[in-house]
Amino acid sequence: MNIASSMPWPSLTPLILTLKLGLWTTLLLFICGVPLAYWLVHGRSFLRLPCRIMVNLPLVLPPIVLGFYLLLLFSPTGTIGCFLEDYFHIRFAFSFAGLVLGSMLFSLPFMLNPMMAGLESLPPSLLEAAYVLGRSRTATLLRVLLPAIRPSLLSALMMTFAHTIGEFGLVLMIGGKIEGITRVASIAVYDEVESFNYRAAHFYSAILLIVSFLLLYLMFLINRRSRTF
Repeated sequence: MNIASSMPWPSLTPLILTLKLGLWTTLLLFICGVPLAYWLVHGRSFLRLPCRIMVNLPLVLPPIVLGFYLLLLFSPTGTIGCFLEDYFHIRFAFSFAGLVLGSMLFSLPFMLNPMMAGLESLPPSLLEAAYVLGRSRTATLLRVLLPAIRPSLLSALMMTFAHTIGEFGLVLMIGGKIEGITRVASIAVYDEVESFNYRAAHFYSAILLIVSFLLLYLMFLINRRSRTF
């Protein structure tokens, strides 16, 4: 009897969780990232350089290291984790909220760097003209700068989503692999390989591969089209 044929069909739950994680992470990072990118480019504080270093730290830091310190920080037995759970009923360790928080921190450079590159590419005269016309900083950002860097924004959104759905080490450390709560597709691939259920591992892996390829293909098309105008 073929062992693979006796294995159960893969559940769609890890894929649904992965989709939710990618969407929530991308949405929240976009909301937080727009003003942060603007400040990092146009701000005058001496904190800009340290903040830029912190933003790009996940690019060189092993994800499991970030997950480890997040687990220590928000563990129910720790001071901060215990305080949040006792007084606000918020738990980040081994929860979906913890996955979102960890993914936001680890995908931060993939959201901010394209935004900052787009803002830095704009001529200073565009910003000066908006101020001369009496627009506030908020209006200038929302109505002048963001429309001018639309390709960069789309690239940031797609890169963030693609990076989030493929994360493994951080989500395993901060969330574990609780079925229906934190067991996303990347964790499911690892579990199925350990169980020699290669059919399910192929199923999850192929979907992640196809989605990531399509997102990157679309991103390159958008970038190439923006360069022709």
